[in-house]
Amino acid sequence: MLTELRIQDFAIIDHVTLKFSDGFSIITGETGAGKSILIDAVDLALGGKAETSFVRAGTDKAIVEIDFLVPNTLRSEIRSLLESNDIEIKSLERLTLRREVRESGRSSARVNDVVCKLAIYREIGGLLLDIHGQTEHLSLLNPKNHLILLDRFADLEEPREALGEVVRKYHNILRTMDSLQQNERQREQRIEFLKFQVEEIEAARLVEGEEESLRETRNRLANAEKLASFSEESYNILYGEDEFGASVIDALNRAAAAVDRLASIDASMSEQVALAENVVAYAEELGDAMRHYLDKVEVDPAQLEETEERLELISRLKRKYGDSIKAVLESAELAREELDNIERGEERLDELNTEADSLLRSIGDLAKNISDGRRRYGRKLAKKIETELAALRMDGAQFSVSVTQDEDPNGCYVEDERLAFDVTGIDTVEFMLSANPGIPLRPLAQVASGGETARIMLALKTVLTAADHTPTLIFDEIDQGIGGRLGIDVGHKLWGLTGKHQVMVVTHLAQIAGFADIHYRVSKKVEKKLTRTTIKRLSEAERLHEMADMLGGVSASSMQNAQDLFNTAQDIKQQAKTPVTVPDQMNMFNE
Repeated sequence: MLTELRIQDFAIIDHVTLKFSDGFSIITGETGAGKSILIDAVDLALGGKAETSFVRAGTDKAIVEIDFLVPNTLRSEIRSLLESNDIEIKSLERLTLRREVRESGRSSARVNDVVCKLAIYREIGGLLLDIHGQTEHLSLLNPKNHLILLDRFADLEEPREALGEVVRKYHNILRTMDSLQQNERQREQRIEFLKFQVEEIEAARLVEGEEESLRETRNRLANAEKLASFSEESYNILYGEDEFGASVIDALNRAAAAVDRLASIDASMSEQVALAENVVAYAEELGDAMRHYLDKVEVDPAQLEETEERLELISRLKRKYGDSIKAVLESAELAREELDNIERGEERLDELNTEADSLLRSIGDLAKNISDGRRRYGRKLAKKIETELAALRMDGAQFSVSVTQDEDPNGCYVEDERLAFDVTGIDTVEFMLSANPGIPLRPLAQVASGGETARIMLALKTVLTAADHTPTLIFDEIDQGIGGRLGIDVGHKLWGLTGKHQVMVVTHLAQIAGFADIHYRVSKKVEKKLTRTTIKRLSEAERLHEMADMLGGVSASSMQNAQDLFNTAQDIKQQAKTPVTVPDQMNMFNE
């Protein structure tokens, strides 16, 4: 769960530190006080887009940090994500996400002070916290999102991904077939080009590792005269006669004989006899090696030129086909495969047609299983949504999940039909609503008012978050369009989500604020012609004052109304089954 949020020089916030606990937290404040800025800061800290406008005037950078206590259920997933990207973080019990945005536009992302690629950083943030904003009201009206929501409820995301892999394989085959069917002139040009590549590489008769051997040979041939001179000099020193008519080997033999005579008199020198004999043997062995090496050394300009030409050929092929002999040979193999595909033409097309037809049948089988699941769980989802809507005072509302397909003569095989498909399957999913009894079901976008859309969104969130493993949820004015009469019902629903989540809500309704376990107020003031936003955790007395102000202004009657709303919310919370006890909530975060 989120334990602490630190913001520095972000928009009109100079410095704020907020500590959080589990349960239900409420954030309120006047319009323009900075509630949306607070959400923007959290979104940035989760990996959102960095904008220079976030940097507070007169400063060079904005910093947002969020501390999380990571539940056991997410640690292995986060660890796998980090390890797969070669990021080492010792302990995952607590994580700090830190974003910096500089006035220049540059930004950075760190996890526990370790620099992290933004894509990975964003994925980690998404596992720990989810922001549900006002724009989701609009996204709910887009039928494209309905399939995603249904699949999430039905736990069909994994089967859908498996289907997507098969569909992508099918489309790859179609592209290969299209390539084979290109016009004859392009086909002949491609054949000639591929033949040239294969013949050029094959003619070189490349062998892996030969380049290193050739370089050694070139070095030896280029320095043949020096090699001969050095080896001859060494041999002559060992075996040639000096001014006294003796060689080094002769001198060493005489020395060894003298040591032998010495040892015959003084036994303590017997070990030096073997040493002297070894010196002679090593010198003779070195001399023989120099003589044999000298015999092999030859100055051969023709062979040197041949070696240089071979190395130049290899270098030229590497420039064209790869950075190593292995890569060049692999290029030849790929060219041979493509050439074979093109030259086999009709035969290969027949094979691909057969494979494509088989994949269409597999796609049909997988898609039908997913479609059956969508229909089955669509009915369950509709029933649950209707129950939630009734609790939100839409008693007569009917909700339905429409799952339809379209025929396509080139589509996948589903029993006796051929149906259109994509990576998500064969279905078009759309939420249908009848807000009042006797009115036929129609697409949600056509019939839902603003308030009804908000209630449907809340009903969906209530149903879907039961399967959501994200520990912290933030709702940014999701109550928009909902009147005060529904506020208590909405507050009850939101508080109910704390059974499995830490929940934070930005709201303008005092009825919802009454359910808070913790209440924060956002306010702003102008000092020295600079606007500053401050955030304060309210005491119970301050909460009642804030709720009264939310009801239209502080007065004796609004204070009494605030007290009544607060008491009502507390009574409901007391009477309802407690979502989760504090010890249970904390055990979730301990090893």
